[in-house]
Amino acid sequence: MTTRETTGEARAVAGLLLAAGGGRRLGGRPKALLPHRGRPLVEHAVRVLREGGCATVHVVLGAQAGDVRARASLPGCVLVDNPDWEQGMGSSLRAGLDSLAGTGARAALVSLVDQPGIGSEAVARVLASYEGEESLASAAYDGVRGHPVLFGAAHWAGIAATATGDRGARAYLNEHRTALALVECGDVARPFDIDTAADLAHLE
Repeated sequence: MTTRETTGEARAVAGLLLAAGGGRRLGGRPKALLPHRGRPLVEHAVRVLREGGCATVHVVLGAQAGDVRARASLPGCVLVDNPDWEQGMGSSLRAGLDSLAGTGARAALVSLVDQPGIGSEAVARVLASYEGEESLASAAYDGVRGHPVLFGAAHWAGIAATATGDRGARAYLNEHRTALALVECGDVARPFDIDTAADLAHLE
């Protein structure tokens, strides 16, 4: 365990994993339950957040949430059900940020369950950009913004107000691009998504 992982600053940043997707282009297979290294993909994504320094992890579930709860081992996680998951990523982001209200978290480090090529090194780099509730940072891949993204609590209300459909926080980040710190992670991670049957080749 690193020194940073034991500090109050690290505990102030909660991991927020968006894992509600129904895998429409995967024949309706929930992304959280896709097999990876012999276990559900959601377990891998939670482990990445923890190994990257997030002591607390909230997981937003949607498609077949009951099956995910039954089949995935997620001890210590706060599981958040999003009944509106079919409306897109924006609804899951809003549900996740709402679940953090009142917890003492001063920032959320948001990652997506269907990006197994992004590991703990990228999480740790973005987490290291945290300075307080005004912090706003994103991983970048060859200069292009990607995940994970760190949202200080001062930004949560604005993000929730603009997070619609599958755009997530895109509109908010575009409006606040001058305040956004880009953290290059292209040397330690690959930001591909698991969206189609062909993408399943990335899983082990």
